Amino acid sequence: MADGPCSTGFEDVYLVNNSVPELSIEDIDLSSCFLSKTLLYPLVINAITGGTGEAQQINRSLAALAREHGLAMAVGSQTLAINEPELRTSFTVVREENPQGIILANVSAASSLEQALQAVYMIAADGLQLHFNIPQELAMSEGDRDFSGVIENVANLVEKCPVPIIAKEVGFGFSQEAAQRLYEAGVRCFDIGGMGGTNFVAIEDRRQGLFAHEFDTWGIPTAMSLGEVQALEMSVKLIATGGMRTALDAVKALAMGAALIGMAGSLLKIMVTEGDAALKQYLQGYLYRLKAGLLMTGSCNIAELQQKPVVILGKTAQWLTARGIDVNHWTRS
Repeated sequence: MADGPCSTGFEDVYLVNNSVPELSIEDIDLSSCFLSKTLLYPLVINAITGGTGEAQQINRSLAALAREHGLAMAVGSQTLAINEPELRTSFTVVREENPQGIILANVSAASSLEQALQAVYMIAADGLQLHFNIPQELAMSEGDRDFSGVIENVANLVEKCPVPIIAKEVGFGFSQEAAQRLYEAGVRCFDIGGMGGTNFVAIEDRRQGLFAHEFDTWGIPTAMSLGEVQALEMSVKLIATGGMRTALDAVKALAMGAALIGMAGSLLKIMVTEGDAALKQYLQGYLYRLKAGLLMTGSCNIAELQQKPVVILGKTAQWLTARGIDVNHWTRS
C-alpha cells in the first residue's frame, strides 16, 4: 500500500464543541438503514482483495468482523473470479461468514451485464459497486485506454441489475459534473473514494507504471469531493471513502452529509501486521470514538449531527468556493 503524499482535506473541516450536550454515551445511536437492512454503525469495510488463498483468509476475517459489529462489507474486484471460477471461494467466503449482513459485489463500470450479474449472484450481494479508476488504468502498461460508452453502460446496468448500483471512485474523487451525469444515468448511491488514502497511481509507478510519479497528486481530496457531490442536493446516499483513518474525520464527513464511512487500507494494515485480535480491539476503540464525537457535538444520532454547524476553512474552503459552492451551507446552527 502507498499512502499520500496527498491530504484528504478534512484538516480544514471543524466541528463546534458543545460544552453542555445533556447526553450520555449510552444515548448515542449510530445505527442507519442501508439497502433495506439496518447497520449498527455507519461503516463499510470497503473493497480490498480477493482471488488468492491469502485473500480468502483476509475476507473471512473481515466478514466475521462485519457480522460481529453490524457493519457492511464490500469485496474486491471480482473480475478475476468471473474469468477463473476456481478463485471464487475467496469471495463466497464473505457471504458464508456473514449470511444476513450487507455485502457489496464489485466490478468495473465498464463490465457487461453478464459480468455484473455473475458478481452479484456469486456472493448473493445486496448491492453492486461499479468502480471508476481511469488514472490507475492509464498508469498501468496493461491497463485500459478506451473509456467511451461508460455512461450508457452504467444506465443499462442500473436498469437491469437486480440490486442497487453504487458508483465507486477508487481514490481520485467524484466531481459535481461526473456525479450529475451518473445521477442522470440512474445512480442513487456514490462512494466518493477521494484522494488522500491508498494511492493507486503511486503503486503502479512503483511497479514500472507509465506516469513516472508525475501524477501522484492527481485527484480531488475526499472532503472536497464530498462537498462537491453533497452540494448538488440530489436525493442520494453518499459514502465517504479515501483516507478515512480517524474517527474524528469520520464524524466530520457524517456531519457534512455522508450517510456512511468506508475504510479499507488502515484496517488491512493492522490485520496483516498485528493480527485479527489487534484489529478487533482497534475497531472497538474506533466505534467508541465515533460515539464520543457525536456526543461532543450534542448529537444523539446521525440526523441530529447533520444539523450541527460545520466550519470549513483553508484549501478545502478555497476549492469549494472556486467551484461555486457556498461553504456557509454547512455553517448552520
